[in-house]
Amino acid sequence: MLNLILFGPPGAGKGTQSQFLREKYQLTYISTGEILREEIAAETELGLQVKGIISQGGLVSDEIVAAIIEKKLSENLNSPGFLFDGYPRTVKQAEILDEMMAKYHISLTGVLSLEVPEYLLVERMLERGKISGRADDNIDSIKHRFEEYEAKTKPVLAYYEAKGNLHPVNGVGEIPEIFKNLCQVIDNL
Repeated sequence: MLNLILFGPPGAGKGTQSQFLREKYQLTYISTGEILREEIAAETELGLQVKGIISQGGLVSDEIVAAIIEKKLSENLNSPGFLFDGYPRTVKQAEILDEMMAKYHISLTGVLSLEVPEYLLVERMLERGKISGRADDNIDSIKHRFEEYEAKTKPVLAYYEAKGNLHPVNGVGEIPEIFKNLCQVIDNL
């Protein structure tokens, strides 16, 4: 079973690369951001609850996110593997994910960290905001998301590095080139 976390700062290309990775390796895709955006669009109770948090660039509670992840894991235990995009975002979430995976006898294959300079990330997100109309791709929200990433999410890298699971990948270049870089690392795992 191939179980991967695609990691990186906001705008690193996790969503784009995840599409290619899940197709190539036939992985069950778990994107908390995508799941939450679907809930918001459907105006479910959960969607209404998190709409304000996400539009301000904040993070949804660990309890809500953990419940979403566990539901997806338990429904797809016969999958060839899982691809986590945008989760875990805190060390606490990484520890929760470890416990969940152990509960279902699943082990993590690796954490692929897309490395991209901040100035390029900002350019990418502002452009994405113009094209997609995503409410969280504006300069104030982007700034807040970087602050959240530095304070809460970046420490997750050290957590996985200490476990020997971290694999940095160059996230600069054309989309096919970055995908090739990711596949080389995965195939070596």
